[in-house]
Amino acid sequence: MPTLDRHHYAWLSIAAALATISLKTLAWSITGSVGLLSDALESFVNLAGAGFALWMILITRDPPDGNHPYGHGKAEYFSSGFEGFLILGAAVAIIWTAGERLMDPRPIESPGWGLAWSAAATAINFVVARVLGKAGERLNSIALRADSRHLMTDVWTSLGVIAGVALVAWTGWLRLDALIAIAVGLHITWEAVGLLRESVDGLMDRSLDADSVARVQGVLDAYQARGVRYRGLRTRRAGASSFLQVVVLVPGDWSVRQGHDLLDEIEAELESAIPGLEVSTHLEPLP
Repeated sequence: MPTLDRHHYAWLSIAAALATISLKTLAWSITGSVGLLSDALESFVNLAGAGFALWMILITRDPPDGNHPYGHGKAEYFSSGFEGFLILGAAVAIIWTAGERLMDPRPIESPGWGLAWSAAATAINFVVARVLGKAGERLNSIALRADSRHLMTDVWTSLGVIAGVALVAWTGWLRLDALIAIAVGLHITWEAVGLLRESVDGLMDRSLDADSVARVQGVLDAYQARGVRYRGLRTRRAGASSFLQVVVLVPGDWSVRQGHDLLDEIEAELESAIPGLEVSTHLEPLP
C-alpha cells in the first residue's frame, strides 16, 4: 500500500468540505434555520482553508534554493494563519445574520430532514478530522493539525446547532435558533484566535517541544562518560522540518579525525532519536 503524503490528506479535506457544503446547504434550504445556515457558512471556510493548506503544503515540498537555503517549511504557518482569518470572517457573518434573525424570528420548516442531512455532514467531518489529526502528528504538519482542529470545532458546532434546532422544534421558542447561532459564532472566534497564535508562534522560530529537547539532551549527556561536553544547544521547528545546533567540546589533545568521527556519531544518534531532524554541530576544545 503506498504511503500517503501531506498533500494527499489535504485533498481528503477538500473532498470532505465539498460534501459537507452540499449536505449542510440542503439542510438549511429545507429548514430555513439560521443556526444551520451558520453551520453551512463555516463549511465554506473549511473549503477555503483546505485549499490554501494544499497550496502551502505543495510549496513546502520545493527543495532549498539560493534564496531559501533552509527550505520552505514555514509556508505551513501561513496556512494556519490564513485559516484563522477565514474563521474570524465567518464568525462575524454568523453573528451578524443571527442578530438580524433574533430581531425577526421565523419558524423552522421540516426540522427532521434538515437535522438528518446535517448529522450526515457532521459524521463526515468527525472521521476526516480524526484522520487529519493523526496524520498531522505523524508527519509533523501544522497545516494538517490546524485543519483537524478546525474540523473538530465544526463537529462540536454542528452538534450544538442540531440540538438547538431540535429544541426549537420541540419548544416553539424561535429566538433560540438565533441565540445558538450567536454562540456558534463566539465559539469559532475562540478557535480562530488559537490558530492565529499558533501561526505567529511558528513564524517566530519556536523551539522543539519539551519531550524532543529532553531526548536530545539524553543523547548528548550520554557522551559525558567519554570526556565530551556540549553547550549552545538550540532547536527550532519550521513546519514539518526540525533543526538543531550545538557546540561539542572535546579534549584538546584529540586529533581532527577523532573529533570528526565523534560528530558523525552524535549526529546519527540525534537524527535517529528525532526522525527528520537536521543537525548542525561545531567542534571546539575543552577549556
